[in-house]
Amino acid sequence: MGTFSWTHLLIIALLFVLLFGAKRLPDAARGLGRSLRIFKSEVGQMQAESATNDAPATTTTPAAPAPQQQLSASATQAQTPIVEPQQGHKTL
Repeated sequence: MGTFSWTHLLIIALLFVLLFGAKRLPDAARGLGRSLRIFKSEVGQMQAESATNDAPATTTTPAAPAPQQQLSASATQAQTPIVEPQQGHKTL
């Protein structure tokens, strides 16, 4: 009782033909195939992105680390951009 036999599949196929009609079935199958292809490619892209993110970096590290440079307060201020509000926009 737990599995489908060939007669069950035949009955399901006949129901699809009765419900959708013989002319609409090829279009429906084509649309389903396109959707599955798109889904498969998106899943492959996601897996490739996660594999590149999980891969360890293969760069070599120098024998002695370079000394860190200390930035003064004036140098830090020179690097931050100044954004002025646009006309018509309220500022907080």
